[in-house]
Amino acid sequence: MDDQKKRRRKRQPDEPSSAAPAENRPDSRSQSAEDEPIDRLSRGEHHDPHSILGAHPTTQTGERGVLIRAMHPQATRVDLLLDGGDTREMPRVRGGVFAVFVPGAELPLRYRVRLHFADGKSWERDEPYRFAPTLGEMDLHLFNEGTHRRLWEKLGAHPTTMDGVAGVAFAVWAPTARRVSVLGDFSQWDGRVFPMRSLGASGVWEIFLPEVQPGTLYKYEILARDGAIRVKTDPFAFKMEQSPGTASIVEPPAASYKWNDAEWMSTRDTRDPHREPMLAYEVHLGSWARVPEEGNRFLSYREIAPRLAEHVKTLGFTHVELMPVMEHPFYGSWGYQVSGYFAPTSRHGSPADFRYFVDILHQHGIGVILDWVPAHFPKDDFALRRFDGSALYEHEDPRLGEHPDWGTLIFNYGRPEVRNFLVANALFWLEEFHADGLRVDAVASMLYLDYSRKPGQWMRNRYGGRENLEAIDFVRQLNESIRHEYPGCSMIAEESTAWPGVTNDPTHGGLGFAFKWNMGWMHDTLHYFSLDPVHRRWHQDQLTFAMIYEYTERFVMPLSHDEVVHGKGSLLSKMAGGDEWQKFANLRTLLGYMFTRPGKKLVFMGTELAPWSEWNHEVSLDWNLLRDDPRRAQHCAFLARLSQLCHERSELWRRDAEWEGFSWISADDRENSVLSYVRRDGESHSIVVLNLTPVPREHYRLGAPLAGAYRELLNSDSADWGGSGHPTLARVTAEPAPFHGFPQSIELTLPPLAVLVLAPERSA
Repeated sequence: MDDQKKRRRKRQPDEPSSAAPAENRPDSRSQSAEDEPIDRLSRGEHHDPHSILGAHPTTQTGERGVLIRAMHPQATRVDLLLDGGDTREMPRVRGGVFAVFVPGAELPLRYRVRLHFADGKSWERDEPYRFAPTLGEMDLHLFNEGTHRRLWEKLGAHPTTMDGVAGVAFAVWAPTARRVSVLGDFSQWDGRVFPMRSLGASGVWEIFLPEVQPGTLYKYEILARDGAIRVKTDPFAFKMEQSPGTASIVEPPAASYKWNDAEWMSTRDTRDPHREPMLAYEVHLGSWARVPEEGNRFLSYREIAPRLAEHVKTLGFTHVELMPVMEHPFYGSWGYQVSGYFAPTSRHGSPADFRYFVDILHQHGIGVILDWVPAHFPKDDFALRRFDGSALYEHEDPRLGEHPDWGTLIFNYGRPEVRNFLVANALFWLEEFHADGLRVDAVASMLYLDYSRKPGQWMRNRYGGRENLEAIDFVRQLNESIRHEYPGCSMIAEESTAWPGVTNDPTHGGLGFAFKWNMGWMHDTLHYFSLDPVHRRWHQDQLTFAMIYEYTERFVMPLSHDEVVHGKGSLLSKMAGGDEWQKFANLRTLLGYMFTRPGKKLVFMGTELAPWSEWNHEVSLDWNLLRDDPRRAQHCAFLARLSQLCHERSELWRRDAEWEGFSWISADDRENSVLSYVRRDGESHSIVVLNLTPVPREHYRLGAPLAGAYRELLNSDSADWGGSGHPTLARVTAEPAPFHGFPQSIELTLPPLAVLVLAPERSA
């Protein structure tokens, strides 16, 4: 890429090409009907250059043959090089168009052209206008219908071979454009050199350029209906330059990467994510770890993969959830303002490097979930905004097309081609990069027409309501497509309202997601743990309330990046407590509660370090805390033990979404701020007890589901984890004393600010 930058053109790639030079402009006074299409081509205004350029059978002076035309606006002479060695000069016709008649020739006809320039240099090339279209009628039909599930294989830039000639097939959707050209070093970034052909009412433009190779920088130059020139990156680019560059980059075929995760992939679509453990570790790749001694640089995908895989496996997490890796121009957006939907950010390496990253995690038995942003896109003019001069991907009306909170644009979900772009993009990450699911960002902003809008700033739907019916249809199409193509992958909604049926089947009126983030649980729980324990007796319902609606959806409990930024502080700093010991004890109890209640789990990177400071995306996590502070090392070990316990005890995950998997033992001991419940999986069960004050509770009686002995599996107050080590009973026997609705009960010592987990001895 550096070499290509050194060879860069006289004109920058964002500059539109100029009009044809004055000396090449046709004299309109002598223009004939035959000349008019050639003049439009020379002016860069023709929608079908292949109908003029290339080889066309014809008859001249009574003799049949082939008329061959070629074009270059700066050429002084053009020679035709026929297959077999015959060379003929091609006289100038008009402007930059040259032509020669080859009598007796028949199609198909192979040839090349040699272009000569005023500086004495020449350039030989295979002629792109002799090749047939690279897209078929069915591809175009499915795209316009909004149902082409492998659209990325047709649009964009694809290295391929046609008629024995290697090159790149380019295709782009720009339905209102008057002309579209491919720009690159191969054209000196001049849009007059390689205009594309319009494939009719489909709105797609295409061209095959021989001899263009992977690694080549390119863009599209678009002549809009109003006459303005727009220079755009490819919406389907598989790789993009880093800022300040904005060019797309031709990428080698995906098949050139050889995967080594066959064992993982062979079973992926047979799994049921609802009945398996999901302990997700959320990661921002740019700040998980850096290299301070080398200018604080990012780790590459290949550098981070084995380190992250080993760390996550040691902690016992089942999945990594990546904040968006799709290319984004502004690093500070954390990836949530995407400009390259089909391109992994090149901040960390190539698409092949990202495949390696996923491959390594899979080989370690770790799933990969990607954050995905179909709700909005940035206004950067080099990308999707007014792509062909019209509101193509967004709505024209700002009440529908602009997001007031984020200063971004909203996709037009009512347009079939836009829906197809997004659905195909979701499928692309699951297919081409073996991702195991997508966490869909900002779903609530898609569902409501009045989201973050004041009266008068939004439009009602056709029934007079505030629901975005087009977005709802899109979400259902999205989830049905994923479920059909990749049934073992999880679609997860970040949806922060009480919208009903987010995880219900679309055939029953739902949206079709596999899981929904439980934002209500997160807000209530963090508020509770920020309260001084002396006040918690009056707020116990903040912990119990979530169980009232627990089985209305299939939930993921998130303690995500959003809770440790923008002045909110770290998890540790949020915890109540007058001293450091209480804060750590509260944090262990919070995590113990989270890992033992129903729902899948997600925690943000750094939770294992318990830093005082909130997350900063500009620097690495404080890994020195594990090395320098024994309390942090104990805390990290506690989190690993929690994960291990989840793997050992199927009742802590198998029936997360079924009411039979959970029951309260006691939810109303407000005076002591104690909660207790049972998790079940058939005959297997565990008892969980939370003491949410710093006061130990001696001789605390609790109803038990079974007679016999119970053994302590986890005590968050253990000195091993940095707790007080208050003595408890490692083994207790249920007595035939009815309590809490059970015919038997156990007597426990509850340590301060702690969670206990017990199980019947025969299954412990």
